[in-house]
Amino acid sequence: MKTLITPLSIAIAIVTLSGCASIVSKSNWPVTFHSIPTGAHISVTNKKGAEVYSGNTPATMKLKSGAGFFSKESYTIEYKLDGYETKKVTLECKINGWYFGNILIGGLIGMLIVDPATGAMYKLDKDFMEETLTKSNSATTGAPANPPSLQVLSKEQVPAAWAKHLVRL
Repeated sequence: MKTLITPLSIAIAIVTLSGCASIVSKSNWPVTFHSIPTGAHISVTNKKGAEVYSGNTPATMKLKSGAGFFSKESYTIEYKLDGYETKKVTLECKINGWYFGNILIGGLIGMLIVDPATGAMYKLDKDFMEETLTKSNSATTGAPANPPSLQVLSKEQVPAAWAKHLVRL
């Protein structure tokens, strides 16, 4: 009977001293970024402003869902492509349904310590983000809408308001 009590007590201790979401779920979630057109440069920054990824679309990476004890993470994704307007979108985290499994399995330790500390109590809002970039007009790319040009006009083509500024050469 001694050999049955030891494994059983170890199993009970593991279940009661752990967090449900930490066991069944995860705290790093894969997410795929895509853009139309493809090849846009993306920069992913967390809520503290630290860049966690820089690359081109399409891209897949794992992002943390927790930002500290009882604190969920959020990300800002910036899409840039020459000839297109820069676009910024946010990716939020939400409560993980497995976190409530602590009521049955993980107990108070899992609910108040383990899952909040590991970040497993949260999950990413989306696992796939696709953004359509819009073409920029010449004003947003830095080029003037009507670039200066040299025009040669005859005296008859000069507007009357300009005529008083003419100088004979």
